[in-house]
Amino acid sequence: MELRQVRCFVAVAEELHFGRAAERLLLGQPAVSQHIRRLERELRAELFDRSPRHVRLTAAGELFLPGARKILAAEEEARAAVAALAGPGEGRAGVFRLGTVTGLGPRLDRILDAYGQHAPGVRVELVSLPVKERLARLAGDRLHAAFVRAAVPDDDPELRFIPLWDEELLVALPARHALAAGDPPALADLAGLPLRLTDRRTNPALVDLVVNACHGAGFEPVPAPAASTMHDTLAAVGAGAPTWTVVYAANAAMTSVPRVVFRRLRDRVLTLPTSLAVRRSRAVPRVLLAACRGDRT
Repeated sequence: MELRQVRCFVAVAEELHFGRAAERLLLGQPAVSQHIRRLERELRAELFDRSPRHVRLTAAGELFLPGARKILAAEEEARAAVAALAGPGEGRAGVFRLGTVTGLGPRLDRILDAYGQHAPGVRVELVSLPVKERLARLAGDRLHAAFVRAAVPDDDPELRFIPLWDEELLVALPARHALAAGDPPALADLAGLPLRLTDRRTNPALVDLVVNACHGAGFEPVPAPAASTMHDTLAAVGAGAPTWTVVYAANAAMTSVPRVVFRRLRDRVLTLPTSLAVRRSRAVPRVLLAACRGDRT
């Protein structure tokens, strides 16, 4: 039994969706399925009831889940013990666990490069989780820092939020649509065009921003189904009846999808503030903060 197999199992068990679990783990969906199949062969039991409409835990899966979570918790405790032995300094040997968000694009490359250059003895471990779990792990000292989008409280007794930048969202439209060319569209121009938006529990800050902005522009967005991954959603936008979605500007710059055009809105109403969350009891990670702000360390 391998830890990566257990991680994949727990992610699918919590998401009940292979696509969402793959995005959370920063893996391809085929890889997640393969790891779970190998785990099932080793355990000689089916852990999930799979059908085209749902994914559910079997009785064996329900029994295995508590133990799987204990395995991952034990791994985290062991890593934390080694990191504590190495000392708190960023330049010493150890693991720096960073909670991430989607759409970091080149900023994430800059962060990893900065640690490779200025703290080569530190291995940066990227952790992708829903925001509530991300902050819970940070408060529980199981993450060293975490990115957070949207407005955050400034009176949290345990966590400190350091403003970094505003992340712009671009509109993704079918290349054949009239709004795909010419002057930048206003958000109100999209009224009546069905919107493919992720489920709110996956990204509440993004969903609330888009829906509230539509209301502010004077219309109620018409919902359309969104796929489990960004690329599948964009493929759906480019095919069939015209629809639209939103994409972080950093992701759009790195994405090329046939039949889809990314457009900046004329009114620039879709921006999310991004902050770095750290524990008040810990020193601010100097290398990370400098890389986020583009400073020299």
